[in-house]
Amino acid sequence: MPKKSLADLPASAFADGVTVVRFDLNTPLENGSVADDTRLRAVLPTLAALHGLEARCVLLSHLGRPGGQPAPGLSLRPVAERLSELSGRRVEFVPAVEGPELEAAALGLGPGEALLAENTRFLPGETTNDPALAGSWAGLGSVYVNDAFGAAHRAHASTEGVARAVRSKGGTAVAGPLMERELRFLGEVTSEPARPFVAVLGGAKISGKIDVVEALLERVDRLIIGGAMANTFFLALGLETGNSLVEEDRVPLARTLLERAGDRLMLPIDVRVADALSDAATVRDVERAHVGPSDVIGDIGPRSVRLFTEALAGARTVLWNGPMGVFEMANFAAGTVELARGVADATSAGALTVVGGGDSAAAVRAAGVEERISHVSTGGGASLEFLAGASLPGVEALSDRED
Repeated sequence: MPKKSLADLPASAFADGVTVVRFDLNTPLENGSVADDTRLRAVLPTLAALHGLEARCVLLSHLGRPGGQPAPGLSLRPVAERLSELSGRRVEFVPAVEGPELEAAALGLGPGEALLAENTRFLPGETTNDPALAGSWAGLGSVYVNDAFGAAHRAHASTEGVARAVRSKGGTAVAGPLMERELRFLGEVTSEPARPFVAVLGGAKISGKIDVVEALLERVDRLIIGGAMANTFFLALGLETGNSLVEEDRVPLARTLLERAGDRLMLPIDVRVADALSDAATVRDVERAHVGPSDVIGDIGPRSVRLFTEALAGARTVLWNGPMGVFEMANFAAGTVELARGVADATSAGALTVVGGGDSAAAVRAAGVEERISHVSTGGGASLEFLAGASLPGVEALSDRED
């Protein structure tokens, strides 16, 4: 990796001052408690490493979209409490994002101790990348660690601004272990993948992933399209899609992609339909050419599952981003769950498998195969932008290895 990482720094780098650490602790809360601690567990190795280095850490993260003002329901206090439980070490919470209260708490940290500041998005300067706000965090110490890959595609004060501010005053901005792992696996997929390289894209809309589709078409041996994205391609083929979600304005684009890709692009050959997307609905598996005017497509069908998993079985590199249907509903979960198992089987057969964040990560957990995937990304939007070839501001701002 061309950027410096935490492993590049000697223990002496943490002897003086505070280390500012950006995590992605944007996790759902329910009744004032953490409802899903997946992202918190992901940062535990980094916390342990920093504790071993006796770093005095100020942890930064956003939570939700409070719109640049305090929102009690989006406070990070419950996150600090859960982090303390998971790590076995006290993570102090400071109800301030910047200013004297945070500075005083930071100065009071002992070697190996950590505190979590309040939600960075409680201040409007976070999302506008305010230099003054970034400078206030940079003033706390000379080392900045970005381990928030899920927010690396945002040029915010706590991701891009503080890294540059730390470097401008002679400090060092490095990638944390989680960030480094993300960049290593995604980089391997996009640079020189072992072949055959099979990519699977799902989810609701082609418009949100068009740059990824364009980029992957130049690299893959097979591109599998599922989820509601496939409906737009069905329409481009002149097929009936009933009351299913379709982006009619993207049909010409889908038609162009079909012509460009030829037999490299695989679509479902059968689908699961109902009269409504509901767990109470009666479902039917039909050939894609037999979808009725009142049907709603909610999942791929069993023949498509077999077709797709057979394609995965011979792959040496697999990339998956996006579910095959409305997998949150039991009626329409089978396609996504079976595909997750197919990706896991490909791993067991020797393939490098990378699963994008968001719904795809939730799907492999639901299928019980997370431990059988080479890498499950923590960043949905960031991984998509990386795969599309876009630069990530939170990564670009870090110190180069030759610095």
